[in-house]
Amino acid sequence: MHAPVNVITVEREYGSRGGEFAHDLAERLGWRLLDSELVTAAARTAGVTPELAASFDERLDPWYYRYGKVFWQDSGYPIPSLSEDQIFDSERMLSLVRQEIVDAAGAGNCVLVGRGAACALACQPGCFHVFVYATRKAKRAWFASAFPSQAQQADQLLAAFDKRRAAVIRKFYQQDWCARGLYHMQLNSAMGIEAMIAATAGAAGLKIAVTEGTGIDVGPAGTNC
Repeated sequence: MHAPVNVITVEREYGSRGGEFAHDLAERLGWRLLDSELVTAAARTAGVTPELAASFDERLDPWYYRYGKVFWQDSGYPIPSLSEDQIFDSERMLSLVRQEIVDAAGAGNCVLVGRGAACALACQPGCFHVFVYATRKAKRAWFASAFPSQAQQADQLLAAFDKRRAAVIRKFYQQDWCARGLYHMQLNSAMGIEAMIAATAGAAGLKIAVTEGTGIDVGPAGTNC
């Protein structure tokens, strides 16, 4: 018998409105939303500022730093080695966030956004994993609205964000970020937030309050639409 779902993870392409979906889903379920809260909690544990922690969020350290770190951690190297809790970098940030994800899942009734949550909880009963994507046109329109001064670079910057997220998951979890096998459901945000919430709740066997007067607005689903 399967455990009832009490945790939902939401991974998302940049510009797909996956974060907005996760926020609304958590609100409708009456669950905690853990997005930037994961970063704040990791900062508190490490004893650093939230701003510093945010600068390492969903990022890898530069190659030259990773190369140098090999020598710092080599006990035979003349520089005194530092303990793990004395170093704050992307690797430590990812480890702390992973622990926050595991702890939150243990408490249950939460929606976790990004940061490898689907990988961290891949074998944990009661977790339902969702990946949100969008058409190229929809992401481009979102980006132009959010960052009008950079609208001409939308395609390059959108791709760069997703490439960075994929690299983090590959390095830390040895998983392909958008691999279908990681997720119970993949949703095109052209469905609209309301339809996405209904589909997720239905597939996960959860009951949600019906919002009166809210229609479902479904947009085009083609790659170039």
